[in-house]
Amino acid sequence: MAPPVAGVLPLAVAHGRLAAAAGATYVELLAHGTLSVEIYAPRGVDPQQPHDRDEVYVVASGKGEFVCDARRQPFAPGDLMFVPAGVTHRFENFSDDFAVWVLFYGPEGGERP
Repeated sequence: MAPPVAGVLPLAVAHGRLAAAAGATYVELLAHGTLSVEIYAPRGVDPQQPHDRDEVYVVASGKGEFVCDARRQPFAPGDLMFVPAGVTHRFENFSDDFAVWVLFYGPEGGERP
């Protein structure tokens, strides 16, 4: 991946890169230090498992329910979710246009307060 360039990454460009990845549900768009930025757009079912790093989601499009550590909450565009490393989470009952920006950061095992 090329070094990051300061500026704007339009959602349309992110969707284009995901579409070019034939059948992928996510694609990394930027990596810088411990930061990794992806676009994630599962279809039908969210198959993800807990991750080894802290992560932040920002809903780019769509709506549904976010289940995190057995707690269920509705989400819509613009909403932000935080998930500590190792915590079980998933998206459910999401619309066909669902997509989120994903930001992974910090060390494996997550940041310590």
